[in-house]
Amino acid sequence: MHYDVVVLTDHKLLSLDAADWYSQQVHTEDNLVLAALEQQGLKVGRKDWADPAYDWTQCRAAVFRSTWDYFHRFAEFAPWLAQVSRSTRLFNEAGLIHWNIDKHYLGVLAERDVNIVPTLFIERGDPRSLAHIVAESGWEEVILKPTVSGAARHTYRFHALDSEQHECTFGELVEQEALMLQPFQRNILEQGELSLMVIDGQYTHAIRKTAKAGDFRVQDDHGGTVHRFEPSADEILFAEAAVAAVPFDVLYARVDLIRDNDGALAIMELEMIEPELFFRFCPPAADKLAAGIARRLAA
Repeated sequence: MHYDVVVLTDHKLLSLDAADWYSQQVHTEDNLVLAALEQQGLKVGRKDWADPAYDWTQCRAAVFRSTWDYFHRFAEFAPWLAQVSRSTRLFNEAGLIHWNIDKHYLGVLAERDVNIVPTLFIERGDPRSLAHIVAESGWEEVILKPTVSGAARHTYRFHALDSEQHECTFGELVEQEALMLQPFQRNILEQGELSLMVIDGQYTHAIRKTAKAGDFRVQDDHGGTVHRFEPSADEILFAEAAVAAVPFDVLYARVDLIRDNDGALAIMELEMIEPELFFRFCPPAADKLAAGIARRLAA
C-alpha cells in the first residue's frame, strides 16, 4: 500500500496491548503524530521498521518514533537504513542518524562553542590502563561508557581510587569499541536531568527526569521518573542553539541537559534518532512535527 508518511515502530510495539500501560503510552503518542499528519492531508500508516513484507519504495517518507529495538538489532538496522534511504525520505535523515549514534558528536558540538559535559574520548585499542587515564583526567568521580550506547549500557560510575576494580571490564570493552570518560555530574542527583524538545528548530515543551533513590540513572528502565517542567528563557535559548549547531537538517531533537559541576548549562546528549518526545505532555508539538514534515515534502 502506498503512503505519504509511515510512522516507524518496532515489532513488539506494533499492536496495542490494552492491559499494558507502556503499550498504551506508546500508542497514545504515536497516534498523536498520525492524527497530526492526517490533518496535513497526508496518507499515513504505522509499521514495524523491519517488516519484511513492506515495499518501502511505496512510501514517500518515514518518521522514526518508537523504533526502540534498532540498537539491539543494528546488524539488521544499518543495511535497512542504507537501502530505504535511497527511495524514501527519512526523518531524521540517514546522515544525521549515523552522526548521532556515535557520541563523538559531542566533540563536534564543543568545537562549535556548545558547552558539553567535559569528555575524554578513549579510542578503540588504546593501550593505556584505565587507572592511568582517570589519573590524568584529574577527576575524583567519573562516568565511563561506550561512545555507541543506549539505555545506560555498560555505564559505570566510580571514584578515581577505585579504577583498578574496573580494569578487566575496561580492557574487554576498549578492545572492541571506543569509550568516553566524564566527571560525574553531582547536580543530577538533586536536580535530575532536563529534556527540552526542539521541533523544526523551535522549543515546544520540556520534562525533568529524576533517578530513583540511590541511583543516578534517570532512564525509566532503571526506575527513573518523568515530571512536567517549565524551563527558563536561558535554558530554551541554550537548547535551540545546541540544535542549530548540528551540521544537518534537524526536524526533531530532544536536548538532554543539566547544570554542570560549575553551575553552567551543559549538554548531556542530543537525541535525534528515535527519542521519546513526550507528546502526551504537549499534543500541539505533534502538530508542529507534522507541519515540518509536510513542508519538507512539499519543497
